[in-house]
Amino acid sequence: MVISLGMVIPLTMFKAWRLQQLTPQGTKLVFGEANCLILAASVLNMVLPSKMGDLAKAYFMRERGHLSGSLSLSLVVFEKACDLLSLLLWCVLGLLLYPRKDALLWAMTSRRNAWAGDGLLLLVSRPFAQVFFRVSRRLASKKLRVKIERLRASWGEMHDYFWGYKRQLLKIGGTSIFIWFLHLLQIWLFILALQAWAPFLSNLALAPLAILAGLLLLTFAGVGTRDAALIAFINPFWCANRCGFGFTLYLALLSTSHYWLAFPGAISDNYSSPAGF
Repeated sequence: MVISLGMVIPLTMFKAWRLQQLTPQGTKLVFGEANCLILAASVLNMVLPSKMGDLAKAYFMRERGHLSGSLSLSLVVFEKACDLLSLLLWCVLGLLLYPRKDALLWAMTSRRNAWAGDGLLLLVSRPFAQVFFRVSRRLASKKLRVKIERLRASWGEMHDYFWGYKRQLLKIGGTSIFIWFLHLLQIWLFILALQAWAPFLSNLALAPLAILAGLLLLTFAGVGTRDAALIAFINPFWCANRCGFGFTLYLALLSTSHYWLAFPGAISDNYSSPAGF
């Protein structure tokens, strides 16, 4: 329990370091300020659906004069795309090696492979990204078309920047994959701390599915949706006397503990105060 809860500290630090690496050269985003941005986003994710609190980082970076509004939004979207692709990578890897796949899991594996492929094309292929933004602009309302066009231009600028420094891109991609490995390891340690058991490979395959379910616009911060999916997927590995309401409640609280543990650090800075927001 101590190790799993303590993992919040290195996870936050790795995310702050990655945010520093994402910002273009010449941007003065110090590690402490990047760390506060990560903490503030974690607090806002407690009340905003689909991790929308992370988008607040774009607002803060624009207000502090680090980046323009469209470029800061593109940077955060790029960061979240790296996160989603890394999560899908572990999900696909786990599902491919998972021995108990039924028709539903085979369908999920195929769907996750398609999502991962589309996301990778969006990051790698500029023509694909141009087509994506062009279609999005046509489907959007008149009010959103201007914003999508600005986002398209900023995405192209950031795409050129990262692919001009491929070593930096590999560093960010590798860091994102490692961050999500730590997240999945943390969930597995929570299960062990509650004196239950699930094979790590099964957790590697099924926990990402539960996290993706939490991104659906059903509950605040995915609380309840993610936990119910986690219970449903990993339930066959738990002993009968460990699957009661108390066990479910404890796992749900632990799964959202990184939000609550981030709150004291965030409120110590004005990022999460009403004036800062």
